[in-house]
Amino acid sequence: MSELDALKERLSNLQRDALAAFDGAADLAALNQLRVAYLGKKGALTEVLKGVGKLAPADRPVIGKFVNQTKQALAEALQQAEAALAVQAKAARIAAERVDVSMPGRRRPAGALHPVQQGLDDLTSIFAQMGFAVAEGPEIEDEFHNFDALNISPEHPARAMHDTFFMQDLRAGDDGEPMLLRTHTSPVQIRAMRRLLDNGGEPPLAVVAPGRVYRCDYDVTHSPMFHQVEVFKVDRDVSMAHLKGVLQHFLSAYFEKEVAIRLRPHYFPFTEPSAEVDIGCVFCAGKGCRICKGSGWIEVLGSGMIHPNVLNAVGIDSNKFSGFAFGLGVERMVMLKQGIPDLRLFFENDVRFLRRMGVAL
Repeated sequence: MSELDALKERLSNLQRDALAAFDGAADLAALNQLRVAYLGKKGALTEVLKGVGKLAPADRPVIGKFVNQTKQALAEALQQAEAALAVQAKAARIAAERVDVSMPGRRRPAGALHPVQQGLDDLTSIFAQMGFAVAEGPEIEDEFHNFDALNISPEHPARAMHDTFFMQDLRAGDDGEPMLLRTHTSPVQIRAMRRLLDNGGEPPLAVVAPGRVYRCDYDVTHSPMFHQVEVFKVDRDVSMAHLKGVLQHFLSAYFEKEVAIRLRPHYFPFTEPSAEVDIGCVFCAGKGCRICKGSGWIEVLGSGMIHPNVLNAVGIDSNKFSGFAFGLGVERMVMLKQGIPDLRLFFENDVRFLRRMGVAL
C-alpha cells in the first residue's frame, strides 16, 4: 500500500470514529471535549496530517483535497450534534423548571391587626357612627392641659412623681413648667374646645379621642403605657340622661348584645356629678363569678358631667353650656370582650397570642 493510500485510510478511519463519537456525546461539555480531541491543535487530525510531508509532491494536492473533505464532514457533524444536544439541554431545563400551575402555592403567614389596635378601631367606629368627631393630641403634654385645665389641684396625688412620668429636662411656658407624658387622653378635650373657640366657633362639640397614655404602674392589670379613649360632648342642656343613653348604646354595641348598666356615684376632679359605670357581668350574665367577684357587675369606665371649672378654663360659659365626658381603657375593654386574663399579653409579642386574637388583614 502506498503512502498516499495509507494516509487516506487513516483519515477515513478518523472520520468514522469521530462521527460515531460526536453522535454518542452525552452533553455539550462532552461534545466540546471530543472537538478538542479530534480537531484541536494537538488533536487526532493534526497527528494524521504530520504524514503529509512524507508524500511525493505530486500526491500532496490529492491528499489536501481529501483532508479538506474530512474537515468539512467533521465540522458539519459537530454542528449537527451541537444543535441536537442544545435542544435536549433546553428540553431538560424546561422539564426541571416546569411549574405545575394547578398545585397550591406556598402560603405566607397572614398578617393581623394587633388586638389593641382592633379594639381602638372598634371603639372609635362606634362613636363615629354616633356623630362624634375623631381627634388626637400630643403624647408629651404640659401641666396646664394635663392637670390645671382639668380642675386637678396642685396637691392631687396624680401630680406626684410616683404616678406621672415628668420630663425634667423638657420645659414649656414662661415659667419653665416641666413637660410630662400625658396620663390620660382628657387633654385632647381641652385642646378641642380651645381650638373651636379660637376659630370663632361655639358648641355643640362632640369628640372621641383615642391614644396612648402613660402612668407609673405595672402589674397583671396595669401597664406603664396603655391606651385610652376619651369621649365628650358639649352643648346646651346636656344632661346625665344623655350620658346614660350614649353609654347604654355604646356598651351594647361593643359587646354585641344588650347589657345592663348602672352608674355609681364617684369623684373625679374634672366632672361633677361623677359616676363609675358598671355593666352586668358578661361572663356569668349577672349570676356572680370569679371575674365579677360574685357581685354580678364589672366596672368598665368613669364618667360624669364636665365640671364648670373645666368649661370656664377654656372660655366656654358654663351658665349657657354643659357637657358630659367619660374615659375608658382600651386594653381593659378588649380583655373583657375576649376573655384575656393578663394585660401583659398585649405587650409580650407572643406570635401564638397575636395569631389567635388578631384580626386578619
